[in-house]
Amino acid sequence: MSAPTWLRETSEGVIVAVRVRPRSSRAGFDCLLEDALSIRLRSAPVDGKANKELIETLADLFDVAKSRVRFVAGETSKTKRLLLAGITAGEVLAVIEQKG
Repeated sequence: MSAPTWLRETSEGVIVAVRVRPRSSRAGFDCLLEDALSIRLRSAPVDGKANKELIETLADLFDVAKSRVRFVAGETSKTKRLLLAGITAGEVLAVIEQKG
């Protein structure tokens, strides 16, 4: 089985591609798209509020400290790439499989 295109393991942790859905009624994991995780956020993409909520949501979803989640690319885009430090691709896939 080949690695998913939305997930890349690095020496620091994993980089995940995320597509955000701001202004949703609830926050959290929505679904797995072909090229990204779909994450719902309550916040509007104004003044960095959605990005802050995204970091909090991913930290909660993957059970890591917020300080271990940081942007790699796409801070102003709906599709973003974030590094989750100290976690493996297998751990990410296990969480997604459980939620999916």
